[in-house]
Amino acid sequence: MSAPREPLRRIVVAGGGQLGILAAIALRRALPSCEVVVVGGDPGPAAFADASPTAMPFTNKLHDRLGVEEAAIVTRAGGSYRLVTRYVGWDESGQDAVVAYGEALDPALKTAFARDWGRVRLPGEGAPPAGSLAEVLASAARFAPPPPGEPTPISAVDYALRWNPAAYRDLLIATAESLGIGYVAGVIDRIEPGEGDNLRAIGIAGQGEIAADLFIDCTGPQAALLASHPRFAFTDWSATLPTRHVYIGEPTAPVIALEDRLTLTRAGWVSEVAGLDGRRAMLGTPAPLPRAEAEALLGARALGAVALTPGRVEAPWIGNVVALGDASARFEPLGPLHLDLAHRQLALLVEMLPGRAITPLERDEYNRRSVLMMEGVHEILALHFASAPAQTVFGARPLPGRLVAVIDQFERRGRIPFREELPLLSQEQFALLVALGWTPGLPPAALAADAAGEARARAAFAAEAEAALAFAPPYDQWLARALQPRANPG
Repeated sequence: MSAPREPLRRIVVAGGGQLGILAAIALRRALPSCEVVVVGGDPGPAAFADASPTAMPFTNKLHDRLGVEEAAIVTRAGGSYRLVTRYVGWDESGQDAVVAYGEALDPALKTAFARDWGRVRLPGEGAPPAGSLAEVLASAARFAPPPPGEPTPISAVDYALRWNPAAYRDLLIATAESLGIGYVAGVIDRIEPGEGDNLRAIGIAGQGEIAADLFIDCTGPQAALLASHPRFAFTDWSATLPTRHVYIGEPTAPVIALEDRLTLTRAGWVSEVAGLDGRRAMLGTPAPLPRAEAEALLGARALGAVALTPGRVEAPWIGNVVALGDASARFEPLGPLHLDLAHRQLALLVEMLPGRAITPLERDEYNRRSVLMMEGVHEILALHFASAPAQTVFGARPLPGRLVAVIDQFERRGRIPFREELPLLSQEQFALLVALGWTPGLPPAALAADAAGEARARAAFAAEAEAALAFAPPYDQWLARALQPRANPG
């Protein structure tokens, strides 16, 4: 009978931004007997995962697992909700389109919506019918998070959270302190090699060194730990991702909305995230712009600019060092993919946590799946730049991975091929392709569709939408009530 593995005794998380602190919480929850220490400060604005004011629905589930309460994010970290993302200017027809979360459509309606979304619409004919309850609710500005464990007309609606990054980080720090997670402020100024591929310790300027069994690199694009390793290698995505400059706008007036926006302009893309602490905008361009022009597109004063070379590390886990988020992949913040990728990597790491002796097999499997995650993000981003309007701004570029086959299957059959570890579900990919201007083909099921069954499905969806609208309160009113101070019981 095999003996149990010796558990990790100390884990050091390098990087004290929101990602590093959440990683420390996750590792401490998974290994209560292991000492967990966070080293260093906030990686800065070029670390888009740490600066992100929002994530995707996966993060809600991760928060639940780690004891980070959604209600606390709303009341203590400026939290708000997003149901859909609106795409503006990406389709040659000039029509806006929305992308919601989840797989909520009746199968009988998927082929019907393929016809309605994909066909050419005449002037004055209006937008295609809503493709999800989330879109219906966002258009009506009605929503409240459904109570857990209780079936409601909106229980199937998936959503994402937004927050104020500084306040969210403070909330995570409070949780980390309650778990006994250590913190050492300072700059990492040296790396001390250990046996084989492992690190023995890291040096902190003016404070000596700290040794560990496992090091988690959350230092942002500099990848301070992983990039120092002799076997570090980088895969460049420059041939397929054209954004080279990202301008960061100063938050403007608060915006209460259930949608965020991604707009294609004459000079690049603009991302707008609504929030109680203000609208946050970023601009991505293929070439540098004069400050006045960048600020006009941002609709805000520019706080700074980041020069970008997109790509990923070849292996995010080398020896006893694991890189998460921006330390493993660098790409433009076109949507909330940075933090989503980082949180998926973190969940995978918790699933595959090693003992003190790390076996090559578990490291190889983590690297395989993490690379698939990064390349999935690569493909989703490249899909945006493959649309016809985007090519007029950014130029034509080769498509990475399996995107040629994906577009071919979508246009001929309305089908989304399965790909492991992709950040979007198949219906989300379908809606994104439509929003970017591709017309879905009709699968055989659509050609032999049962008209009566389709009519029943449409009627059922209409009834579900009516019930959802009747159940969900006006979002602004619910949010105002949620933020009211609770009266202390007398």
